[in-house]
Amino acid sequence: MTDTTTIRLLAFGIARDICGGAEVALDLPKGATVGRLREALLQRFPRLLDLRSIAIAVNNEYARDEQVLQPDDEVALIPPVSGG
Repeated sequence: MTDTTTIRLLAFGIARDICGGAEVALDLPKGATVGRLREALLQRFPRLLDLRSIAIAVNNEYARDEQVLQPDDEVALIPPVSGG
């Protein structure tokens, strides 16, 4: 039995370009939070730091950093939107 879980997330807009594709998989400790996911993403893809902000949605709702992730969650990486 492993103490990690694979979190799959969808990347949109410029985040997709930075991550090298529309879907990213990260192995995190079981019980990891959105904040831990954010840290892992920034370590793996430091160019994400160039964005003004990046939102993470879990199961179609914006998530706070303290939210605990489950292996079957639908996670989305949403960059800032520009335009008018």
